[in-house]
Amino acid sequence: MNTEEFNSKVTTLSFSMKPFALTLTRNIEDAQDLLQETIYRALINQKLFSEGTNMKAWVYTIMKNLFINDYRRKKQRNTFLEVREDLSFIKGKGATTVNEGESNMAMANIMEKVDKLTGNSRLPFMMHYNGFKYNEIAEHLNVPIGTVKSRIHLARKELRTTLTESHA
Repeated sequence: MNTEEFNSKVTTLSFSMKPFALTLTRNIEDAQDLLQETIYRALINQKLFSEGTNMKAWVYTIMKNLFINDYRRKKQRNTFLEVREDLSFIKGKGATTVNEGESNMAMANIMEKVDKLTGNSRLPFMMHYNGFKYNEIAEHLNVPIGTVKSRIHLARKELRTTLTESHA
């Protein structure tokens, strides 16, 4: 395909690309800019277009990539630090405190449910909770590792059931 035919096809496609550009940008001026940049990029990169390729898809891909790159650039440019006149929060000498009352109550509720675990599942569960590995728990309890995993699984399942019932 010679340059004249290529330019003619790209120009013809520009009419069908305008609604797509408007869909991407949601602004008439930005859509026109995007369309113009897309046509420009398609024309200067004619050598990258391979014969037999769907030209419409090729040009639409150029438009989509231009839009994405521009969006990322604008997003990065709009990220800024808010400068405040009042910097007293930096100079403050006292430490801030966090009210942990609600989380402490929730943890107490969970530990209460753990204490009520049935059968042989409580001790393996608590050991695992405290950081012991499955094989360490198995050695300590003198049971197979599969039994330890099963008991921990059953404890989790029982806790999940009791905790969801108490919050329902």
